[in-house]
Amino acid sequence: MPRAQRERQMIEVAEVVFAERGYAAASMDEIAERVGVSKPMLYEYFRSKEGLLLACIREARAELRHVTEQAVVGAAGAEDAMRAGLHAFFRFIRDRRQAWSLVRHEITLVGTSAAEEIEATRQQQTDLIATLMSGYFDDSDTVRVEAAAEFVVGGCERLAIWCERYEDLSPETVTEYAMDLLWGGLQRLTSR
Repeated sequence: MPRAQRERQMIEVAEVVFAERGYAAASMDEIAERVGVSKPMLYEYFRSKEGLLLACIREARAELRHVTEQAVVGAAGAEDAMRAGLHAFFRFIRDRRQAWSLVRHEITLVGTSAAEEIEATRQQQTDLIATLMSGYFDDSDTVRVEAAAEFVVGGCERLAIWCERYEDLSPETVTEYAMDLLWGGLQRLTSR
């Protein structure tokens, strides 16, 4: 199997094991067994269990950025772009539950490189939202735009955590909940 394909397989299996067991309880032995490779091969690719976790988080971050960026392409206006971006985020959370779980359970990772990667994911989304907003809103007050983007990221993260209690909520419904709460305040930025 080509190296890139094998690496992708290892990351996919590790994501499942980390989500099922938690980082601390997950073992490289189990991951290697599920992938069908030797434990030394995992270490050759990722150097450590934390290195494998970082690869999982980076992969999820790249995918999240891709789906949210693609969602807003061709948006008719700020409200349409916000709705499309939120919907892409909530769909990602539903479709990639295991990747979300890695971010969701960050408390066990405090002080690790993984915690830094998780924060980098938040910053990536904040930067993306701020850039998007500056294209639609009055961006002369860059601090206000940045504060609004931080608020959107934080609020949506908490809403995604809340959604875990309600399996039957669709990404469309949650997107509308978020828009109901966020859009009124964000819309005011257009008139500043």
